[in-house]
Amino acid sequence: MLHQTKFQSFAETTSPTQGPPRLAALRAELKKRGLDGFIVPRADEYQGEYVPPHADRLSYLTGFTGSAGAAVVLIDKAAIFTDGRYTVQTAEQVDGKAFEFRSLVDEPPPDWIAENLPKGAKFAYDPWLHTASGVDALRAAVTNAGGTLVAVTDNPLDATWDDQPAPPLGAVTTQPLEYAGKSSEDKREEIAKALRDAKTDAAMLTLPESIAWLLNIRGSDVPHTPFPHAFAMLNNDGHVDLFIDRRKFTPGIDTWLGNHVTVRPQEELGDHLKAQKGKRIQIDPATASAWAFDRLNEGGAKIVRAPDPVLLPKACKNATELEGTRRAHLRDGVALSRFLSWIAKEGPKGKVDEIEACRVLEDFRAETGGLKDLSFGSISGSGPNGALPHYRVTKSSNRKIQPGEIYLIDSGGQYLDGTTDVTRTIAIGTPTAEMKDRFTRVLKGHIALARARFPEGTTGVQLDTLARMSLWEGGFDYDHGTGHGVGVYLSVHEGPQNISKRQINIALRPGMIVSNEPGYYKVGHYGIRIENLIAVTELQDVGGDRKMMEFETLTFAPIDLSLVEVAMLTPPERKWLNDYHADVRKKLAGKFDAETQAWFEESTRAI
Repeated sequence: MLHQTKFQSFAETTSPTQGPPRLAALRAELKKRGLDGFIVPRADEYQGEYVPPHADRLSYLTGFTGSAGAAVVLIDKAAIFTDGRYTVQTAEQVDGKAFEFRSLVDEPPPDWIAENLPKGAKFAYDPWLHTASGVDALRAAVTNAGGTLVAVTDNPLDATWDDQPAPPLGAVTTQPLEYAGKSSEDKREEIAKALRDAKTDAAMLTLPESIAWLLNIRGSDVPHTPFPHAFAMLNNDGHVDLFIDRRKFTPGIDTWLGNHVTVRPQEELGDHLKAQKGKRIQIDPATASAWAFDRLNEGGAKIVRAPDPVLLPKACKNATELEGTRRAHLRDGVALSRFLSWIAKEGPKGKVDEIEACRVLEDFRAETGGLKDLSFGSISGSGPNGALPHYRVTKSSNRKIQPGEIYLIDSGGQYLDGTTDVTRTIAIGTPTAEMKDRFTRVLKGHIALARARFPEGTTGVQLDTLARMSLWEGGFDYDHGTGHGVGVYLSVHEGPQNISKRQINIALRPGMIVSNEPGYYKVGHYGIRIENLIAVTELQDVGGDRKMMEFETLTFAPIDLSLVEVAMLTPPERKWLNDYHADVRKKLAGKFDAETQAWFEESTRAI
C-alpha cells in the first residue's frame, strides 16, 4: 500500500501567534465603524457542521480549528468559547493572553456578554451567521448589559481578511432513484400537502441537506458531507424556487430538476423573501439565519416559526435507502475487518502511528471501489489521545501506537448508497484487568441498547440510561451522547432524532438510523468506545396491546474479544455477542485473503 490519503489532511494550519495581530486588525475595523464589540461564531450562512475555508472565520481569527465554538471581541478584552471536547485543543491553538478561555456550555457567549459589555456599547453581529433563536439570546444579553445590538450589513472581519478564499463551487450531481428510493416529485408533494393542510403558503429551507434530499441532488461544497450550498422555497403547490450558483451544475441537472423547480441566483433571495407580503411562510428558528427572518419581516410576511418540514421525512428512511445502507455497511465492514487484522499484526511492533493507521484504513475503504469520501475526519487515538472523545490527529499530536495501550478508531465512509460511522477499540498486546472491566461495561451498555424493545412514541432520552447503566454501577459515565441520526449519502450527524441525556422530544420512528456508541475515557490514559449504526424497525408478532419497536444492527465488524471479561456478561449478553459475531462471519465470509480470513475467524469465535 502507498498509504496516500485523499480525503483527510493532517497538516497543521494554525498557530497561536496568528491571534493577536488579527484581533488588533478587527478591533481597528470595529472602531472605524463605531462599534464596541462583535461576535464571531463557527458558522456560515447555512448553519452546518462543516464550513468551507472562506467562512471559517473563527479559525482565521483565533487559530482554533474545532467544530464548535465562538469568539466575542470587545475593545479591551476578548474570549473564546469551546466545549469540553476541545479543552486541550483550545489551549494548544489559541493565545491565552489575547483570549480568555470560556466554556460554551457553562458560560455561553450571551452570559459573558451580559457581564462584560460596557453600558451604552454598540455590540454587532452578522445576521447571516446566527439563527433567529441565537439572536434572541444575544439581544437579551446586550439589553441586560445596557447596550445596543446592531446587525451589520457586511462582516467586519472579512474586511480585514486580505487573502480570504472564494466561496466553493462544488459540482452538483444527481442522486438517482435507485439510491433515493423516492422521486423528488413525490417528496415535494408529500411535504406540500402538509403545508396546505396547515394553511401555510410556503416553507423556507435553509439547510443544504434538506434541499439535497428533497430534490435528489448531491454536491461537494464542504468536506465529507455531499450537499450543495443552496437555499430553497418550497411552495404549497409543490413548486420549488432554488437559489444556487448555476456554475455548480453538471450537465443534465436542469433536466433532472424539471419544470417545477425554478433556479434563481442566490443574489435574488433577499428580494424574493421581501416579496412574500401577507403570505404564511414557515421557517425554522433553530436552523435558519436571522437574515432570512429579517427579510421576511421587512416584506410583511406572516412568519410561522416551526421546524424544517423536511427533517422528519428525511430521517425516516424508505426501503431502498435502508437496503442501500445495508450494502454500504457490508462493503465498509470488509474494509474495516481488513484494517483490524492489519493493526492486530502491525500495532504491537510499535512502529505504526496514528496517521499511518488512518491512511491504511482509508486505503482499504478506497479499495472497495465505492468510496466517495470519508463521512468525517477519522478519530485515530492511541493511549492518552484516545481519551479525547473527538480527538483529531495532526502532525504535531501524532504518536506511535505502543504495546500495552488501547487504540481507538472512529471513522466512516460516504458511499452512493449509504453513509457509515463505526468505532472499534483495540487492545495492542495484552490489556490490563482495568481495561477489560471498563471495556466490558461499555459493551454491556452497547448490547443493552441493541437489544432494546420499546413502545411506539419512545424518545431517545428514555433509552439513554440503558447504555449507561453498567458504567453507572461502577461509578463511571461518559459526557457525550449515546446516539445521533445518520443520513444516506448525506450528513453523518442528522436530526431530529437523538439518544442522549438531552430532552429532545422526538419519538424514534421506523426507518430512522441512529448510532449506538457508549464509551469510557480515562483522562491521560486511554479511551473506549464501541459504535455500530442501528435502524428503528417495527417489532412483529410481539403480542400485547402496544405497537412495539426494536433496533436492527447495520454495522458488521469484529468487536475485540481480548478486551471482554466474559464473566461480567449475563447469558443473554453473551448470546447477543456470539450471535452478532456469527452474523459478521456469515455476511463477510469469503472476502479476505487466507491470512486475514484466519484472523477473522478467530476474532469472531463464540465465547
